[in-house]
Amino acid sequence: MSYPMTKSCYDKLCEELSYLKKQRPIIAEKIEEARGHGDLKENAEYHSARDEQGMTEAKINHIEAKLAGANIIDPTILPKDKIFFGSTVKIEDCDTGDERIFQIVSEDEVSVSNGKISINSPFARSMISKTIGDTFTVKAPKGDIDYEVIEII
Repeated sequence: MSYPMTKSCYDKLCEELSYLKKQRPIIAEKIEEARGHGDLKENAEYHSARDEQGMTEAKINHIEAKLAGANIIDPTILPKDKIFFGSTVKIEDCDTGDERIFQIVSEDEVSVSNGKISINSPFARSMISKTIGDTFTVKAPKGDIDYEVIEII
């Protein structure tokens, strides 16, 4: 499976993977120490450490799968005539005239406060393949909102 992501996201996931792998021996020590406390059936420390080990291994596997299928996109070389994954877009609310800037990124890069929205969000999906001057509609709880693409940055 292909996972589109920017280089910064790829690097961030590599760092997280490295950190998680360094946790393995620490967790193994916790398990060994907890084993020394006696009966494993009623040993909360042991079960907690085993749960931590399971969650860490699941995260490692998840990140390794993403990295193995990584499709690194460089937003700086994307064409500016159409909206794609990685595009930064200035849009205008057709009713209010409010303008906003968003970049379409992977789920691992989302930061709404920084204008980074997930490619999997309905909002981003509505923008994909649009060009400057195109309008699109986003279904919101308060009703449909129409936007116009002002600029592809």
